[in-house]
Amino acid sequence: MYALIDYKGKQYKAEKDAVIQIDKIDAEKGSSIDIDTVVLVSDGDKVKVGSPYVKGAVVKVVVEDTFKDDKVIVLKYKSKKDYRRTIGHRQQYTNVRVTDITA
Repeated sequence: MYALIDYKGKQYKAEKDAVIQIDKIDAEKGSSIDIDTVVLVSDGDKVKVGSPYVKGAVVKVVVEDTFKDDKVIVLKYKSKKDYRRTIGHRQQYTNVRVTDITA
């Protein structure tokens, strides 16, 4: 059984006991979150598609940890103008574990 969830403007595939990497959320480690914005639920044979969300479907997740991703380097350069800029960015993510999917 799996579900497609819409969380913070992005869609994720959630399966039971899977760890999902989502954008950083302000929640303590070990806290539980119920996500009710479920777009699709598949139970092997049956597929329920919502418009826009499946009614009564909830995905329960537990927050595991928050971390920073690898640094992304952005270079700006204009030829013959002596213009060079270097900017670095590290995106923050949160790992959550799916504990239950109810349709």
